[in-house]
Amino acid sequence: MSPSSPSSPTPTCATGQRPSAVVYCEANFGEQDGKTANGLVRHSERYEIVAVLDSTHAGLDAGTVLDGSPNGIPICADLDAAVRLVGHPVDTFIFGVAPTSGMLSPHERALMLDAMGRGMGLVNGLHEFLTEDPEFVSVALENGVAIHDVRKPKAKKDLHMFSGRIAEVDCPRIAVLGTDSAIGKRTTATILTRALNDRGIRTVLVGTGQTGLIQGARYGIALDAIPCQFCSGEMENAVVEAWEGEHPDVIVIEGQGALSHPAYLSSTFILRGSQPDAVILQHAPGRGRLGDFAAVPMPTPASEINLLETFAPTKVIGLTINHEALTDAEVSAAIIAYEDQLGIPATDALTRSPDRLVEMVVRAFPALGEKLTAAPVR
Repeated sequence: MSPSSPSSPTPTCATGQRPSAVVYCEANFGEQDGKTANGLVRHSERYEIVAVLDSTHAGLDAGTVLDGSPNGIPICADLDAAVRLVGHPVDTFIFGVAPTSGMLSPHERALMLDAMGRGMGLVNGLHEFLTEDPEFVSVALENGVAIHDVRKPKAKKDLHMFSGRIAEVDCPRIAVLGTDSAIGKRTTATILTRALNDRGIRTVLVGTGQTGLIQGARYGIALDAIPCQFCSGEMENAVVEAWEGEHPDVIVIEGQGALSHPAYLSSTFILRGSQPDAVILQHAPGRGRLGDFAAVPMPTPASEINLLETFAPTKVIGLTINHEALTDAEVSAAIIAYEDQLGIPATDALTRSPDRLVEMVVRAFPALGEKLTAAPVR
């Protein structure tokens, strides 16, 4: 078996079930740079997550560490401990850290080679492409396993320039953007998509980063790995593909970075390529500075909304809160304060009812109210 191309579908187990996976997140689980592992623990359609590797939380439940509620996924000190605890062969090793450098350390490299030696395929979301590394390719061939470089773009001849076809998509397009990176945009987009579908509004999520694609987004691209000349066109193409493939009532687009961010500018291509009819803005009131750039103050929601609505012909229809460093009472106070200040609905997608997200969307697009069904029992 040869290492897989970036577009290869993830193989299923011999039983037909989702492949089992351990997720590496040493010293970063629950932190900003652990966002890939965090996301997979909360939601994964493509893989069955059987363990997280992080020696700083070894012995704890991943759901308890992340959200205060156990989910049965153990955190182990190392790969040996995880394999012993799981008690059966594991199909996949997922690199669950998203460092700013996007590169492997020598220790991480050795660990991933070890995982292949145990019969595990690799899922790699870094900018370092292991399918181009002779040692990784050789070990993959020796052990009959595949390597999936999630961020590896298509050949330039297969990339798309912006064409204007986005005008053919006649359902509401809602982008979940933010005031910083690693602030919860993907999580909110995932919860929003599920909530709308649960209430009878057929909704498709278009992923724009490695985590969403690893989780199982059927449509999307790793936007930050595409040459900038093609970013708007690839973004447009992903949304058009979702429209043609599903003809949904709503398309939700995962955001990246922030329009105001000095380093992560993918929001510009999302706004130009997908041309969203509306934006939901994600903000972390507990952050005083940008997550990766401590010298840069966080923008306010008001300033980001002004920037978004000036840059693109769209409308911010709601604010969602990342509750890091806040008590529940502080979240409630922030929701009230922002609604009063901004004149738009606000909520916390993780700690408040998902029905609030549905109400936010239906308020902006009243015609969708005709499709609403009763809320599912939770």
